[in-house]
Amino acid sequence: MPAYGAGNTLEDLNKIKNIVVIYAENRSFDNLYGLFPKANGILNNADGTATNLENFKQLDRDGVSVLPTLPSVWNALNTPAQETLAFVSHLPNSPFRIEAAPGGLSGGIAAHKATPDLVHRFYNHQMQINGGKNNMFAAWSDAGGLTMGYYDGASMQMWKLAQQYTLADNFFMGSFGGSFLNHFWLVCACTPRYFNAPENLTSQLEPQTNRLAINSESPNSALLGKPIYVRDQSVTTDGYAINTLQPSYQPSGIAPAQNGNQQLADATKNPLPPQDSSQLKTIGDTLSDKAINWAWYAGSFNTALNDRNIIYNANGANFQAHHQPFNYFSRFNPSTSQGAIERKQHFKDLSDFEADIAQGILPAVSFYKPQGNLNQHPGYTDVLSGDAHIAALIAQLQQSPQWKSMAVIVTYDENGGFWDHVTPPTGDRWGPGSRVPTIIISPFAKKNYVDHTIYDTTSIIKFITKRFKLAPLSGVREQAGDLSNAFEFAH
Repeated sequence: MPAYGAGNTLEDLNKIKNIVVIYAENRSFDNLYGLFPKANGILNNADGTATNLENFKQLDRDGVSVLPTLPSVWNALNTPAQETLAFVSHLPNSPFRIEAAPGGLSGGIAAHKATPDLVHRFYNHQMQINGGKNNMFAAWSDAGGLTMGYYDGASMQMWKLAQQYTLADNFFMGSFGGSFLNHFWLVCACTPRYFNAPENLTSQLEPQTNRLAINSESPNSALLGKPIYVRDQSVTTDGYAINTLQPSYQPSGIAPAQNGNQQLADATKNPLPPQDSSQLKTIGDTLSDKAINWAWYAGSFNTALNDRNIIYNANGANFQAHHQPFNYFSRFNPSTSQGAIERKQHFKDLSDFEADIAQGILPAVSFYKPQGNLNQHPGYTDVLSGDAHIAALIAQLQQSPQWKSMAVIVTYDENGGFWDHVTPPTGDRWGPGSRVPTIIISPFAKKNYVDHTIYDTTSIIKFITKRFKLAPLSGVREQAGDLSNAFEFAH
């Protein structure tokens, strides 16, 4: 077999001069693309045969009893969404359309409206996957039956791009849980360290099962209320950071200490200690080691540096500080002269991204992170605004002088607490987790193609590493594909 994909060579791969990764938020594959033709979805298998919906039934918290209906959306209680979502608890124990519930039901939330957020944390997610059966998503969700919701994405702009290019239907999130950890797995295939974390930041597990310890006041059934844990926190018992912690460098959700360095977060508020760049290598490090230019572009990054009011503010741009993984590494310490130089070279704003696209001066590798109101994250934004934003950027990239030698990967950090029916492949302690949508858009991408190859988030690192002949990162999973099968080159 050729060194890089069926019929492709490493010489072919060198035709790709620019790789752009667009990283959206919190959608499982089934949630957005479960109805996509020829994909392994909710109603049809990849071979076109009908799925058996009986296989998708959710169990109650005892792990045995089949839920008679979907649970209520518990985290919508006493909110404006409560009445809108009341229909969920009357639905059969099965996947359902969020924006147009089938069977003439009166409920439904249009795709331009935000649903409530759904819990998506490291241990919860593994409890929902339940050893690959994917049958306890409703049981361990704080949003009850909402976890089983999906959209008909056919009217969405990214769906149309997926039809034109390559949609990967076996692409899995790099780690279990949420955005914080999955962003690390995107850039370093690693889990950050916090070896001397305070006890109140450490999760408590059941010693026999290694699952979250359940509070005695937690309802026994998902039909009675959301689960309550003894201590579901951000750090494992052996000192790894798995759920959201803030960076020690600004922009951070932790403000600077009074009279302290304004470039740093207040260390007394327990931000994640800076990750030692000499011990945890990132794809940025391996690119820089070979003098290959790269950048992390983020929506509203410049504004967030100067105006703390937009950080975690759902009424505006809603800059998400924990979505900026390189900002956690000591190489980018803004209080040092070298760190300041590195930041200026590699940390960019959306305005820079659009200007560089137009001028045809994007670096060899670009990552782009949309700001909160444009990233499709449930709870604080809707599906359609981010869909339109990303599609508009793709149109700009297609007009760029660099387009003819470009590969764009549009993917999602994690499932956002939404159910997916496909069992994740066997990996390691950290993942991979559930499937997420991934579209490969390029003059070299296969057209109108559904790629069934097994990938996970580390496949992106593997792809960049192979293209630019970089030193490999140790956490990249050997069994994950390198995106080879998404491309074809004329010979």
